[in-house]
Amino acid sequence: MPLEDHPLRYHLANELHARPFPTLACPGQAVYLAIKQPKEAAKRDRELDRAHLLALLDRFGAQHPSPDATHYFAKIGRFHLKWESHTEFVTYTAFLENGEDRPFDTAAWEVFPDEWLSDAPGVRVTSAHIRYAEAPADEARITDHLSDWFVPESLAVSNVLDETAIIAGDFRIDSAGHMRFAVFTRPGAGNRRIGRIVQRICEIETYKAMSMLGLPRAREISRRMGEIDASLSSLVSDLTGDSRKPDATLKELLTAAAELEKLQTDSAFRFGATGAYEALVNQRIAVLREERFQGRQTFGEFMMRRFDPAMRTVKATERRLVSMTDRAIRAGDLLRTRVDVDRSAQNQQLLESMDARSDLQLRLQKTVEGLSIVAISYYAVNLVVYLISPLSEPLGIDKVILTAAAVLPTVAAVWLIVRSIRRSIEK
Repeated sequence: MPLEDHPLRYHLANELHARPFPTLACPGQAVYLAIKQPKEAAKRDRELDRAHLLALLDRFGAQHPSPDATHYFAKIGRFHLKWESHTEFVTYTAFLENGEDRPFDTAAWEVFPDEWLSDAPGVRVTSAHIRYAEAPADEARITDHLSDWFVPESLAVSNVLDETAIIAGDFRIDSAGHMRFAVFTRPGAGNRRIGRIVQRICEIETYKAMSMLGLPRAREISRRMGEIDASLSSLVSDLTGDSRKPDATLKELLTAAAELEKLQTDSAFRFGATGAYEALVNQRIAVLREERFQGRQTFGEFMMRRFDPAMRTVKATERRLVSMTDRAIRAGDLLRTRVDVDRSAQNQQLLESMDARSDLQLRLQKTVEGLSIVAISYYAVNLVVYLISPLSEPLGIDKVILTAAAVLPTVAAVWLIVRSIRRSIEK
């Protein structure tokens, strides 16, 4: 069409098909490995993960993926390899046909050489060994297999996808260090459906493991939160009394609030990721459309009893951390208001004392003013006497009488002049 495409149109359309399901034929087995770098997602070096993948492909002479690939399929030796790059981790799934004779045989893991594993740019989040084969006609044989392969106490089994397959797993790490899962397919389960079931099992196990990473973090900060909570409660109780100085209490409150804010910042990504992975686990189980098999617990029931309490602990810790941070901030604001009120009262007292001092200063000023009038009048009278003394003889008035007569007018004049000057200054 003679119309320009949005620059991201093809990229976004292809994103919907970025991780296709494998097509699997029974019988067979899959070995699954998830590797996570010991860094947060923002600091993860994807080039290291790609270099690790290329090192494996070079061992088998397989073709390299494109530089920006997030998923890859290839045949390496007698295995079919599927590689996926996620936000925090990468996954390797190798499919091997004809796994009926020796189920869960560790020889299947030879696709991942020991030297290559030791050079991995991260740690193992989880690994799983999945065996898929046609279900025996006699369900008693399925029961025997489950007893042989899994721990009965934690075993979860269910019919899935309209009873076209039976999935089983005990979510325990076996002696080889892997999780075990079994898929028994019934007639009518096509190869694509088997591939979807195996993929869902891998996703459930991986997202479960990733979401559980939030639990140790929650337990770690819960201990520190308990210490801060006790200190915070003590500081808040001091707000109602005068046992401590408000300034010192405010400083401790701000310190506690800052530490809580730091804990919240440091754990925000991990707790947010835990919530997202938990939702994915529940969604992947829901799309399997589980039905009970021989009265045993389903995957959903297992998660409800074993997985959900851990997730509730993480969520409760997250809510408590947010609540404590808000409480510390509110207490700090309240105490800051109290400090401001106390300072206002101190300022009021200071102003009152300044008023008293000003009043006293005014009285002293008036006293000095009176004395200054006397002093000025003394010198003014002398000047007047010098001025009018030559008139004493012509007028026949004694000089002393003339001096006495000049005192009152001179003092009055000086007083009027000083008074006029003070009024002009006051205006």
